[in-house]
Amino acid sequence: MTYGQPSVEKMLGALPVLGDYCRRLDLAGIIDRACPVRDLGYLTHGQVIEALVANRLTSPAPLVRVTDWAREHAVEEVFGIDPALLNDDRIGRALDAIAPELDHIVGSVGAQAITAFGIDVSRLHWDMTSISLYGSYEHTEDEFATPKFGHPKDRRPDLKQIQAGLAATGDGGVPVFHRAFDGGAGEVSQVVGAMTALRKIAGPRQFLLVGDSKLISYGNVRDMIAAEVEFIAPASKTYVPARVLADLDLANAVEVGYVAERDARAPAEQRGRWRVVEDTMTLTGPHKKDPALSVRRVFVHSTARAHAAATARAKKLDRARDDLDRLVRGLGSRHYPTEKAVAERVAAIGRARRVAAYLRTETGTGSATGKPILTWSFDQAAIDAETATDGWYALLTTLPATVTAQEVLIRYKGQEVVERRYSAFKGPLAVAPMFLKTNRRIAALMTVICLALLIFCLIERAVRAALAPDTRLAGLVPGQKAKPTGRLILQALAGMRLIPASGGQPAIIARPTPVQARLLDLLAVDPTRPP
Repeated sequence: MTYGQPSVEKMLGALPVLGDYCRRLDLAGIIDRACPVRDLGYLTHGQVIEALVANRLTSPAPLVRVTDWAREHAVEEVFGIDPALLNDDRIGRALDAIAPELDHIVGSVGAQAITAFGIDVSRLHWDMTSISLYGSYEHTEDEFATPKFGHPKDRRPDLKQIQAGLAATGDGGVPVFHRAFDGGAGEVSQVVGAMTALRKIAGPRQFLLVGDSKLISYGNVRDMIAAEVEFIAPASKTYVPARVLADLDLANAVEVGYVAERDARAPAEQRGRWRVVEDTMTLTGPHKKDPALSVRRVFVHSTARAHAAATARAKKLDRARDDLDRLVRGLGSRHYPTEKAVAERVAAIGRARRVAAYLRTETGTGSATGKPILTWSFDQAAIDAETATDGWYALLTTLPATVTAQEVLIRYKGQEVVERRYSAFKGPLAVAPMFLKTNRRIAALMTVICLALLIFCLIERAVRAALAPDTRLAGLVPGQKAKPTGRLILQALAGMRLIPASGGQPAIIARPTPVQARLLDLLAVDPTRPP
């Protein structure tokens, strides 16, 4: 292909980059070896899945009319696929075919990504999220994650959900592993299975597993220690109650030389500060014969967290105070005619405003008027006890003592990377809400989207690495330099166009803009030489 001026065009966008990354991951090859098709097939399952991955990254709309998307985009020129073959039936058959082989495909692609792109897997961040579904899903296949009611992250308890677990590397936040779980599956019970799969992907490499509080249970800690997998995770109140945090003395804590990314450009006096102090903790099992497990416990104080807690408490107290004053003014009205009605409303305020722990009330009935009476106050001692814990939390870890408490915190702070990946998972890649007929296809589509997310993150990582030590690039955002994200990179490349070959003339690519040319150079992709 050559550069020229466009007339009749197709959208090229990031397809040359996506095709190159699919080839480097051996995506179609891995799928086709796991799920071969008959010799008469016009497309392999691997080709279909590659096209779906490209679709998610260039046009993340509901998964319908993929044929139209392929005709409008240079899918035939880049991937060698006739758009007419990407009909709904062919896509459905590909999803059905890969579903039984998802663990193999995910593990193989993850291992290939680590090798092909030189990803450091010495630190892996694990977390789970939920995806809401529309439909009853009364008939499901037992081999695949089952839609069920649970505790949805999007606060839609009226919808069934499926859950997804994701492991992203500390090196660039690359999601090298994912797995679908039942909608009602407990997060604590999925840790060991994920750890086992990650050990297989990482091969002989040792890695640190970082997670949220669901990582911590006696069984999980026991199994991670037995597998020689080191971990860091915050302890819930089950393991470190509030009274322990309240007894901590900030004067004994050591300041950590860490600046949050959000504070990087803020004046020094306005930046969040962290302090740490350390001891050890023993976890006991549910049975007397269970051995005691000793772990390091690093207490962390965050000024940003302390400020947020104080602000949130002041707001909920003010709102509860308004509600209670309004209730007092309405005593004896048709809304609150009896002591029982008043008590029920007080309880509702306590729950809704989350002030029940320090709300003290007395109710009764006036002997002269027969109207209900209410006196209330906030228990200052209870408020002070909670205030003493503001900003404090505890991290549990099995890292050796050679890793200081300050370094433990810094390694844990990378956990936000997996949360950002879930944001892309549900946002730019449009995984939620999900509309599919079977849980078999739901599991397969989640893998398609996670493979798209993998490439999304590899592209971001590659551009940032090529830019280093600079971290910002002009042209991604009008009028300023910006840190390149997967989303900004794909948006910038989206404008590339191609004139298809015709009449013996080769296909022509419209000349890229300066930022497009710069990105292609950073990614080492020549769009005139598609894979």
